[in-house]
Amino acid sequence: MELRITGKNIELSPEVYRYIERKLGKLARYLPDAMEGKVEITEEKTKSPQQHYVVQVKVNGSGTTLHSEERAADLFTAINRVAAVTNRQIEHHKGKRDDQRKGIPEMRGRPDEMIDTDRPPVGDIAVERVSVENMRVEEAIYQMEALGNDFFFFINDDTGKLSLLYHHRDGGFGIIEPEAL
Repeated sequence: MELRITGKNIELSPEVYRYIERKLGKLARYLPDAMEGKVEITEEKTKSPQQHYVVQVKVNGSGTTLHSEERAADLFTAINRVAAVTNRQIEHHKGKRDDQRKGIPEMRGRPDEMIDTDRPPVGDIAVERVSVENMRVEEAIYQMEALGNDFFFFINDDTGKLSLLYHHRDGGFGIIEPEAL
C-alpha cells in the first residue's frame, strides 16, 4: 500500500513526509488487504490554537474503510495522535475479525479514550465530507463498528437510497432514509 500525502494551505517539508512515512508506513503490514492510504494535512486559521493543524487519514481496503482525524497546535502532535487513533482502529478491526471467525459476539460501547475531546466548541460546526458506497446493511454494520462510530452513511443495496445506520440505545441498530417532501 502506498500512502498519498497532501497538504492543504501548507507546504510540507521532506522532514514531515519522512515522519508520516515512519508513523503510518507500517499500516500495510497490519492491513494486508489495504489498497490505498491517504493522509491530508490542513493548516487552518482558527481562533483556538489547539485546532491549528488537522491531520486526516483514510485507508481503503477490500470491504474496509478506516478514517481518523486529529487536531493539534503542533503538526507533529497531530500526526502522533492520528497515528494512535488509526492503530486503535486497526486493533479493533483485527479483533472483531478474529472474534467473528471464532463465533464470539462483540461487546458494545466505546472506551473513554476513543471519544474525541479535541472537537471544536459547540459554537463552531465541524464539517466532514464522507464518500458513500453501495453495500448491504450487514456490510454497513461491519464498517460502522470497524470505524468505532455510532453512525454510518451508505447507499442501501436493497433500496438504492442514501441511508444512515445508527446504534439504538438498547444496543440494536436503526436506519434512517431521507424522503423528499
